[in-house]
This record gives sequence, C-alpha cells and structure tokens, in this order.
Amino acid sequence: QVQLVESGGGVVQAGGSLTLSCAASGSIFSINTMGWYRQAPGKQRVWVAHIISGNINYADSVKGRFTISRDNAKNTVYLQMNSLKPEDTAVYYCYAAIRTRAGTGVLGYWGQGTQVTVSS
Repeated sequence: QVQLVESGGGVVQAGGSLTLSCAASGSIFSINTMGWYRQAPGKQRVWVAHIISGNINYADSVKGRFTISRDNAKNTVYLQMNSLKPEDTAVYYCYAAIRTRAGTGVLGYWGQGTQVTVSS
C-alpha cells in the first residue's frame, strides 16, 4: 500500500505565504510524477503544479507565485506559495504517480487534502 500524507495548510492574510508538504510512504519502487491539485468550495478539483521526469509546470493562475520542489530521498513534494490571494482558498491535494513493483505500470495516489484559507 501507498500513502500520501500532507501538512502545512492554514489560514493567512492575502499577500502571505505558506508551504505545503506531502510525503509518500509504503511500497514504492519509483515515483514518476508528484504534483498538487486544489478544490475550492463548489468547484471541481483543478491542477496546480507538477514535476514529471524533472520537468516542472504550473497552472497560469499560480505561476510566478508558487514553487514546486521535490526531495527524492524523502519521497516528498513541496509547494511554496507566496503572494497568496483569496482566490487561492481551497483544499489542496497532493498527487503522485507511483510504480510499486519493478516492471509494472504506475498508479495514481492522492493525499488526504489540507485546507488553505486566504483572508481578504
């Protein structure tokens, strides 16, 4: 089994910063992709950022403000969020595409979600 555990959510004023962390544990052979999604109340879950095979991409809504990084030794992905806006308020979900055994394909896993609230 694989588990993704998130931390770092909280409440900040507009313009503030938060850093989210997500650590993967369990039966892991390799991690192909790690990234972040978010879901605001009444909205669909949307993609925020990811690292795939060393390539980093951001949604237009967060580029220039958010930074995604990965610590391979710790199987952990981070999301540094700066210049936060009220519209960034959402539950943030970690995602990872993980190969659990050599010679098999990858499967997607989700963290439990962590609430980020940005006050105006």
